[in-house]
Amino acid sequence: MAAVALPVTTWEGFYNQAHAAIELTPNSQTTNSFANAQLLYTLKGHNGTVKSLAFSPDSKILVSGGAENEGVILVWNPANGKKLGNITKAHKAAVESLLISPDGQTLVSCSDDNTINLWSLKNFKFSRSFVGHTSNVLSLAVSPDSKVLVSGGLDGIRLWDLLQQRPLGTLVSFDNSIYTLAISADGQTLASGDNKGVIKLWNLTTGKLISEFVAHSNAVSAVMFTPDGQTLVTASRDRTIKLWNINTGELARTLIGHNNWVNAIAINSDGQTLASAGRDGIKLWNLTTGELINTLSGHTDWVSAIAFSPNGKILASGGFDQQIKIWGIPLKRN
Repeated sequence: MAAVALPVTTWEGFYNQAHAAIELTPNSQTTNSFANAQLLYTLKGHNGTVKSLAFSPDSKILVSGGAENEGVILVWNPANGKKLGNITKAHKAAVESLLISPDGQTLVSCSDDNTINLWSLKNFKFSRSFVGHTSNVLSLAVSPDSKVLVSGGLDGIRLWDLLQQRPLGTLVSFDNSIYTLAISADGQTLASGDNKGVIKLWNLTTGKLISEFVAHSNAVSAVMFTPDGQTLVTASRDRTIKLWNINTGELARTLIGHNNWVNAIAINSDGQTLASAGRDGIKLWNLTTGELINTLSGHTDWVSAIAFSPNGKILASGGFDQQIKIWGIPLKRN
């Protein structure tokens, strides 16, 4: 598979600039701090729905992907709300999902144009395309060691060697349409959620199916493992969020509060706080008790993407209103 050259915008000394621009360091109250979260910044630059958000491992870079036919990836400094640059023609269609590898080397994007593109995080130059899906690629997940990339789409699940930048194989083909993927913190288990409400757990080493169950009465919009790997959190268009015990397979808790589809979820790195996004804004939940601790209202339309920074201090959200909001605890000035 030949790499496809794409016209992109790059910046000299981008990486140094990004790190030098850090000014705001929200205080270190991570646990329960989002009960008092405030809107810090509104980021504008997209001309369509913000479909995807991802932070770099050091929390100093935020990338956002556009919808419809925008095909653009914007790069931000989440600490001061300033745009650092953009990849203007990242894809020919909507950027459905973004991730930055845990080793901080690679930005990965996937799109409705059936492709997955890799970019260097150091200069945001295009490195190659993964071509193999025959339909829209909707979701991405990467192993904690940054070696294995998993992609899910309307035609199943594929595996890729991220370090060697080559295909590894197809996990499942033409199953149900795969809307969302997640890999456990130990890198052993892959979870997939599909358009029929079914969750499947896979052994990522052997590629074997471990279990499958009907989790929701409508499409699964998001799956995430808690940091300790004990719980799988699933969200759905059926308006619910469910917590599953990985060891027993039993439903531990159902979170009910959204008045329409739950579009996205994010789990804080401390494992205590869950954020969920939908038509009615952002809801913050205590994962231990299931209590709703806060609702963040700032978007003027559906919230479509959400992500916690790896350091647990800020929350980014993107919406149908073409805006990105940065939430957190304002720094106390001495």
